[in-house]
Amino acid sequence: MMEIKRLEPADREALERFVARVPEGDRTFFKEDVEAPDVVDAWTRPGPSRALAVEGGEVVGYVAVVPLHGWSSHVGEVRVIVDPDHRGRGVGRALARRAVVEAVELDLSKMVVEVVADQEPTIAMFRSLGFDPEALLTDHVRDQSGSLRDLMILAHSVEEQWSSMTVAGIAGEL
Repeated sequence: MMEIKRLEPADREALERFVARVPEGDRTFFKEDVEAPDVVDAWTRPGPSRALAVEGGEVVGYVAVVPLHGWSSHVGEVRVIVDPDHRGRGVGRALARRAVVEAVELDLSKMVVEVVADQEPTIAMFRSLGFDPEALLTDHVRDQSGSLRDLMILAHSVEEQWSSMTVAGIAGEL
């Protein structure tokens, strides 16, 4: 059975095993050097904004809500990564729902997520959760092979999402 839990210092080894299983191309979506010890140290400090999906003692997914700065300090960027062997099983959806809880705790009013535009299942999942496309950045991402790909930015109101989850009875489960 899968559990969503806040990332803690004791999760370090399991997190490192998870990162090692994530294909190199997907690691770019962490937006941080996940092999650097100081990055993992920062991730495992107590506090809101980072959570794990754990199944059978192993990390199968990761979510972070990273608050932006300055004039966008009311916005949090959602970053979701799912173990390739666990994709298509609802892990990403559960983590995206958890992101709403984290955004509420961080007092954010808007969430954004960046997705390579040809990742249709991921876009469909976020759209089903109420995220709407706000921007398409042409040739914005260079993949491992050097090819340029479009990046879609989807956004959603934290308050609207939280209200919907409360009405549906999902907020209490989280």
